[in-house]
Amino acid sequence: MQKAQSKSAKPSSTTVAAKRRAKKPKRLPKSAYTPDELNEIFRRFSVVRAEPKGELEHVNAYTLLVAVVLSAQATDAGVNKATRALFAEVDTPQKMLDLGEDRLRDAIRTIGLYRNKAKNVILLSRALLEEHGGEVPGDRDALVALPGVGRKTANVVLNMAFGQPTMAVDTHIFRIANRMRLAPGKTVDDVEANLLRTIPETYLFHAHHWLILHGRYVCKARKPDCPACVLADLCKSPEKTCDIPAALTPL
Repeated sequence: MQKAQSKSAKPSSTTVAAKRRAKKPKRLPKSAYTPDELNEIFRRFSVVRAEPKGELEHVNAYTLLVAVVLSAQATDAGVNKATRALFAEVDTPQKMLDLGEDRLRDAIRTIGLYRNKAKNVILLSRALLEEHGGEVPGDRDALVALPGVGRKTANVVLNMAFGQPTMAVDTHIFRIANRMRLAPGKTVDDVEANLLRTIPETYLFHAHHWLILHGRYVCKARKPDCPACVLADLCKSPEKTCDIPAALTPL
């Protein structure tokens, strides 16, 4: 008489716990601000800069992509100085390949890490021609697959060239999100996810530029210019250097 088939072995408690951790979404720190306060913060940004613009000069989606790649660990002003003449002549992937890596390297020599950046620009230009018909794709996965293009670069291009409400977290936005306790996070990805769930949907499209410009010109890295800040009365940063009552705050 045949023995009955044994039951399948039960998964160990360690395996079950691992699966539960894998399924459980990461908990992000809460914003220090109420929904009404968040709405007021971004309403004020919208009054100060109704139509904020990125400061990288470009003539189309391709030159924007190149400019953002070149801007890594460099200032927008420095990139603009190097690319102004370049983009007047070279504004398509094919023209960039025709220019060649050596001449491109000479054109961007004043930008940090210019050798590696020139190599990536040539590689991404070739990839655009071979895989996308010379057009910049409006898809994040396709963009990050290009040489030298990371998530932040892709988010900038999707926002500025394709009108998508993305959040490109640079050093300014990462600093502000944590300093103000607006959308705290230990990593760039955490801050991005936290901001996307925290910022009122009405203001999400322009929020990326508002936060960058605020960090660049007001909430500066070394010393925030709190007396000049339109959020001074709302700000809950422990680094705040002044305490302006709401009645005295502009706007």
